[in-house]
Amino acid sequence: MEKTSPLVITISRQLGSGGAYVGQELAKHLNIYYADREIIGQAAKKLSVLEEDLESRDEKISSFWQSYFETFESLAFITSFAAPHEHEHMPHQIFPPTDHELFKIQTKIIEHIARERSAVIVGRCGYHILCEHPNHVSIFLHGDIIFRKGRIQKLFNISEEVAGKMIIQSDKERAHYNHTFTGREWTDARQYDISINTSKIGVDNSVELILKYLESSLRNPVHKQI
Repeated sequence: MEKTSPLVITISRQLGSGGAYVGQELAKHLNIYYADREIIGQAAKKLSVLEEDLESRDEKISSFWQSYFETFESLAFITSFAAPHEHEHMPHQIFPPTDHELFKIQTKIIEHIARERSAVIVGRCGYHILCEHPNHVSIFLHGDIIFRKGRIQKLFNISEEVAGKMIIQSDKERAHYNHTFTGREWTDARQYDISINTSKIGVDNSVELILKYLESSLRNPVHKQI
């Protein structure tokens, strides 16, 4: 890897496999920027929409009817306050961004972060967006269903049944999202530098494993390269 470019670590993860925890711990150990929910906030500002309006669409593909009714509701809300002659001059921003518009904005945000600083970036096809980055390490975290359900139950204080349903839905949505924008199978380990089953070694050991990999890849203590 080139040592003159910022070190950027991207983490793709199954729900409950510890992606956020591992990412935050790596950022702390390496003293670098951590980017996850902040990407949504920046995207909302650039698109002139509320952050909460994007949260429900994060790493998901909207269904046809969902997109239709969101657009219809936005238009109905605006036109109810506008004079008849003003309808023709409605700004484009009144409509919610399409999935592709949202992905394009998030892509620019991720690329900007990777140019400007060393960082850990979680999700949103970062592994694909930064595949040409000269100092990029891509990681995929996955785990057994029992392990993942246990972590989700504790994190959200929910039943095992609800946790299981959340995981099934999340896996389906993230797979569809990734395939739509990358044309690849999200769980194909061949497209990542490291693929770790966190249910086998635990999330803390996964952090240590990744740090050792970075030490080996950079051939010097990682903190000297950042």
